[in-house]
Amino acid sequence: MGYIRSFVPWIAVAVLTGTVDIRWAALTGLVLAVGLVVVQRRAGRGWDAQVIEVSAVVYLAGFTAAAVLAPHSAAVAHYGSALSSLWLAATAWGSLAVGRPFTLGIARTQVPEQLWRSPLFLQVNRTITAVWAVAFTLSGAGAALLRHYRPDDSSARTLLTIAAFVLPVMFTMRYPEIARTRHAAGRGAAAK
Repeated sequence: MGYIRSFVPWIAVAVLTGTVDIRWAALTGLVLAVGLVVVQRRAGRGWDAQVIEVSAVVYLAGFTAAAVLAPHSAAVAHYGSALSSLWLAATAWGSLAVGRPFTLGIARTQVPEQLWRSPLFLQVNRTITAVWAVAFTLSGAGAALLRHYRPDDSSARTLLTIAAFVLPVMFTMRYPEIARTRHAAGRGAAAK
């Protein structure tokens, strides 16, 4: 559930956009992101387990400023969803590029410390982060294209956003066990 909590500010902005003034949606997301970081830091959660939360603070601070200064600009009013997904994609791809997949810190809060340096644990987190990165990239690009070519089709954008979140969540929940099973089977076959 650590992954879902990380996305609460992003989900709040997505839900509120179109329902309330964009400035309030952005500000709500920013307040939630800052609050989430503060609460988790006070609870002892490390920075490496809050990559998405810190990314949300940075993005939503900029997005809130843009929404306040130019609430009717196309980037803010029409492409906010696409921009947020592309920001998340950049966060995920960047974490892979520097060798610190954003899922690693979250996963370390859920597994014993003796597994943290195992090649399997690291590979599972690289794979999960890559799946999230692809989902964010497709969501952002798809949302931008839909906004441009089908500006009145909010249903398609909503379905895309939901799929780009639900599918990686499902993968994240199932893949570690699949990887462990394959790894064990590979070790068993190598021993014969």
